[in-house]
Amino acid sequence: MAKRSAQTKAAKRPRTAAAARPRRGFKGWIGLIVLRSVTVFVAGATALIFLYTVVNPPTTWTMFGEKRRLGALEHEWVAMENIAPVMARSAVAAEDADFCLHWGFDMFAIRAAIEAGGARGGSTITQQVVKNVFLWQGRSWPRKALEAVITPAVEAVWSKRRILEVYLNVAEMGEGVFGVKAAARHHFGVEASELTPRQAALIAAILPAPKRRSPGSPSRFVSNRAAQIMDGAALIRSDGRASCFED
Repeated sequence: MAKRSAQTKAAKRPRTAAAARPRRGFKGWIGLIVLRSVTVFVAGATALIFLYTVVNPPTTWTMFGEKRRLGALEHEWVAMENIAPVMARSAVAAEDADFCLHWGFDMFAIRAAIEAGGARGGSTITQQVVKNVFLWQGRSWPRKALEAVITPAVEAVWSKRRILEVYLNVAEMGEGVFGVKAAARHHFGVEASELTPRQAALIAAILPAPKRRSPGSPSRFVSNRAAQIMDGAALIRSDGRASCFED
């Protein structure tokens, strides 16, 4: 009797450790795949962050998509020292006046965007660089979550000057026109180093809507916005808010 009881217990006991593990359901496998995919993506992005401290990003998803749509793009990389300083100040004044003061997220701008019901953007220049270089366009939650992870890493590894240099070289500044060198030539027929304060402000004024606005043939709105940006660029220079990217 005791022998039979022992055999019964042995039969009920799992034969291997694998047999003791609970089986994953469909949702469990999906969750595991998503987790591993995100881990691989973040690891790849981290490697690129370090690589792009010294290597210029060759393209972005937006450039790739626009090249397929249009057939060709205007884009050529230009080093920060060959960009008119007023262009850098104008971009900061237009898009992220406190660029030198934050660590990648401007909480005041984000709060203002929420209070405005999403009618205005709250993204910093660093966030825009992350979106352009590492991610894709759109407002999906997965993209926002990845942006929230990668942005502080970029701020930790890159200098502010490098962040701004990349931004000025990958931002869309006209339909099929990417980067300040192509924009200066396309809209004004000059080099990026030769941009005047007015020209730089006009380019910065179209950044939120580069396909609908033109620096070369500005609307009244763009002209008025450019005047505000010129004042803002002068202000951040005088109050020290341009110190993190100027020599």
